[in-house]
Amino acid sequence: MQKVELLAPAGSLAKLKYALIYGADAVYIGGEEFSLRVAAKNFTTEEIKEGIKFAHDMGKKVYITANIIPHNKDIKEFPDFVKEVYEMGADAIIISDPGMFKIAREVAPELDVHISTQANNTNYQSAAFWHSLGAKRVILARELSFDEIKEIRDNIPSDLEIECFVHGAMCISYSGRCLLSNYMAQRDANMGACAHPCRWKYSLMEEKRPGEYMPVFENERGTYIYNSKDLCMIEYIPQIIESGITSLKVEGRVKNELYVATVIKAYRKEIDAYYNNKENYKINPENLAELEKISYRGYTTGFFNDKPKGTEQVYDRSTYIQDYQTTAVVKEYNREEKYVILEQRNRFFTGDEIEFLMPKSENRKFVIDKMYDIDGNEILVAPHPQMLVKIYVDFDVEDYSIIRTKVNHD
Repeated sequence: MQKVELLAPAGSLAKLKYALIYGADAVYIGGEEFSLRVAAKNFTTEEIKEGIKFAHDMGKKVYITANIIPHNKDIKEFPDFVKEVYEMGADAIIISDPGMFKIAREVAPELDVHISTQANNTNYQSAAFWHSLGAKRVILARELSFDEIKEIRDNIPSDLEIECFVHGAMCISYSGRCLLSNYMAQRDANMGACAHPCRWKYSLMEEKRPGEYMPVFENERGTYIYNSKDLCMIEYIPQIIESGITSLKVEGRVKNELYVATVIKAYRKEIDAYYNNKENYKINPENLAELEKISYRGYTTGFFNDKPKGTEQVYDRSTYIQDYQTTAVVKEYNREEKYVILEQRNRFFTGDEIEFLMPKSENRKFVIDKMYDIDGNEILVAPHPQMLVKIYVDFDVEDYSIIRTKVNHD
């Protein structure tokens, strides 16, 4: 039985490498144009080349997002972009617009095309339509249940792949086709510039009383009436796989390396555990707990089990829950002398308890008894961003390990 694909977000070259090393089978990335995440760092041409080579050397894949809703001005340069990413070896291009689909098929007929969730595919007829035009995969809208997904799978050609989001931010509009940001902040969500007005706090004003703002109360702190919790489906790996989904997609190209590494490692372990022992599979609660060590808004199962009700919204805040932070990343490990060179991300001190998040091994906690700067001088604190720090440890440390610490909210 062929395993489902675990598909990770990569908003930069560094995140691409972390995603693949921590267990993703493929990543989706954006170039400097045509991508729906301008807040992500995104990739230059040279970085796309390097990212594709890095992935292919590991036997993994890279998909290029080009899923904006284009206007006339966006069309002119698109053929050259498609030709360029095809020649660089991209495994597929993700598109939402029929016109851009037509261009991609004409310019690079051998390049696989995936139909974006922005195309709002919610039924088997639309999925079959895209397949008839040559699409390799359809990324289903987030607004579907397990039963609906199974029905789509049963009524489409067997060689048409389907992909679903299983983790990350949810949108107030159908799979991201939102005009709130355009209307309220003059930032086009459908061109990648969303201002996230669904997360804002709102009041009510009656038309004959201009300027008199009446708060909309859920409790004494007000309400954020459009502010959805994040999607988390790690507890439903068997149902996801058995529904016929080809690829499990994680949202988050603007999130940091700690988010990508933690989420991908947790889902990788659960997917592998299911395939290794389907009959006796049970979720490891430690992997679910790991997903509470990233920034998140609380969790929901979205539309998978039922249509969302009032409990799927966050009413008392628009900020993330964040109990852990990236303290440093591992730059070098000397196995003979048992020391690690760390590159600082947040300030840390001698005496702090840190935790090594490693790609393959179990995580390891460690209390820093002594640390040194790169010249060998003993120091009590690492205060400067990206400064190099040496510490000695009594266990092996893997490349691309991340150091995290619990955030003190006092």
